[in-house]
Amino acid sequence: MSEALGNKLGESMEPIDLLKERQLKEPEMIAKERYERFWKAVELKEPDRVPLIIFTSSNHFLAKYYKLSEIYFNYDTLIKATVKAAKEFPVDLFLSSVGVNGSILGIVLSNDPGAFTPFAYIVVHLTGPMHDVLGDKYTKWPGRELRENVPFQFIGGEFMKPDEYNELINNPVEFITDKIFPRVFTNLGKPGTPKYVNTLTRLGIEAKRAQIELSDLGNEMARIGYPSIPFILSACPLDVISDFLRNPTGIMKDCYRLPDKVRQSVESLLEPVLKMTLTSYSILKPTAPTLALIPLHLNEMLSPKLYNEFYWPALKKIIIELLNKGIKSFVFFEGDHTPHLETLLELPKGWGLGLFEKGDIRKIKRVLEGHTCIVGGIPVSLLLHATPEKVEEYVKRLIEDISPGGGLILTTGVVEIPPEAPNANLIALINTVLKYGEYRK
Repeated sequence: MSEALGNKLGESMEPIDLLKERQLKEPEMIAKERYERFWKAVELKEPDRVPLIIFTSSNHFLAKYYKLSEIYFNYDTLIKATVKAAKEFPVDLFLSSVGVNGSILGIVLSNDPGAFTPFAYIVVHLTGPMHDVLGDKYTKWPGRELRENVPFQFIGGEFMKPDEYNELINNPVEFITDKIFPRVFTNLGKPGTPKYVNTLTRLGIEAKRAQIELSDLGNEMARIGYPSIPFILSACPLDVISDFLRNPTGIMKDCYRLPDKVRQSVESLLEPVLKMTLTSYSILKPTAPTLALIPLHLNEMLSPKLYNEFYWPALKKIIIELLNKGIKSFVFFEGDHTPHLETLLELPKGWGLGLFEKGDIRKIKRVLEGHTCIVGGIPVSLLLHATPEKVEEYVKRLIEDISPGGGLILTTGVVEIPPEAPNANLIALINTVLKYGEYRK
């Protein structure tokens, strides 16, 4: 093929096709570019181009390729599906999830770092096979409690009564271990019994297997040009109470009926939550900058008064303490966080990233510009229902409006991209960012 013909063909290719080519030919260079692009945005700078990421929080997106019951309960299938999607839709980071929030286990197990080591992976995820081992009541899974192609569901529940707050306050780890675990993990039984010990042993074996097998995912992603960014899990103490102990309705009633007990419980959980996060960090020994994932759940449900009284002070302490240890936070602001937006300005500049599910992204950028890295901006409804032309029009205008000044990463937010989203729309999204996302120096 002549050089002129090759150039002509190259000119006729879409940006996504050129990127796919480079991704296969120069994976190390592409990974380096993606890594630097991501971190420059986190550091509130203008990288060479606006970064674009796909975060599939329940792996529903991967149902394009396999049944979810296969993805959740077979690590090889998860790896194959993630790599296939990351090849087909090349973005700067493609983050898939292997399970649900397992912080209730992490809080207890991190109390003994020696015993915690085999379980370190649980702090990040409670996987499908771990669900089988524990028989937990917090979650439902496809092929088990749900139809085989329905995403897993975290349903929580009320497993602590209001008259038990004092026990939680006095010794949260002991209370959760002795009282809550037997109520929610049907395969555990009473602490100290042979059944209890046997189940925890099986859990440790499964956690270690998950950790070893899923390290292959990072290796496979590196081979196609994706950088490795270590993540650990943290939590807001009031969410721990809401998600794992009282349920959202119960905790909101308690904020009115038992405000002192709720406040004291939040204070008592601060240290265990931080210990869980930092113990995980020390055991995993990451050699690169690390992000602490903090998914928020109650934030949208609380009035500014309740948020500022019971929720924000502890969350703020955790984010600042982690920052003091050199760990930036990646906070998922589920729902509409607009009523609480300006509280984030109380954090140090450059504290981390805010992934916003709802709200006016232009207003969010105006308020937090130069202070917080903004993540979001792409409505899932756009990808699901619009045409490729409308996707390009929307994304191009969004980039023009909010990219100046840097500190921006585009994604669909916390809401999952459904597998029904037309490939043409996803390709249009990627092409538009590649065409118009460059920063002019």
